[in-house]
Amino acid sequence: MTESSQRNNPDSGSGERTPLSKRGGGDPGTRGRTTIADGVVEKIAGMAARDVVGVHAMGSGLSRTFGAVRDRVPGGGKSVTRGVKAEVGESQTALDLEIVVDYGVAISDVARDVRENVIAAVERMTGLEVVEVNIAVSDVKLPDEDDDDDGNDDQRLQ
Repeated sequence: MTESSQRNNPDSGSGERTPLSKRGGGDPGTRGRTTIADGVVEKIAGMAARDVVGVHAMGSGLSRTFGAVRDRVPGGGKSVTRGVKAEVGESQTALDLEIVVDYGVAISDVARDVRENVIAAVERMTGLEVVEVNIAVSDVKLPDEDDDDDGNDDQRLQ
């Protein structure tokens, strides 16, 4: 064998071939890197927070007003990420949620349930460690208040 062919084929000197299982660095599941966008975590957290009894809506009054307008535009659709902000690192994430609670519920209980539900959903679906879930209660929905998100403008339109 020539010297140049030995350089191009490192196994040629020993006469042994490397088994296929040794190539590529081991388990295929560990090859490469997975990145998760902030928006993905925000959607998961938004859905999990809305599932909690006592959460009436997500977001501040202003964001809910803009969201209600966007929901009425064809193709606009409901924004699951309204009231949710995520910061995602390589292995951890932190979340800020802004919620509106129903009148009569214990806010501390709702906040605890939201935290538990959001942490469980985000960690299960993404594998990221949730280091904190900050919750800001921006409003309380009273029983006699009109709901901005209903889209029922029948009383105004004749």
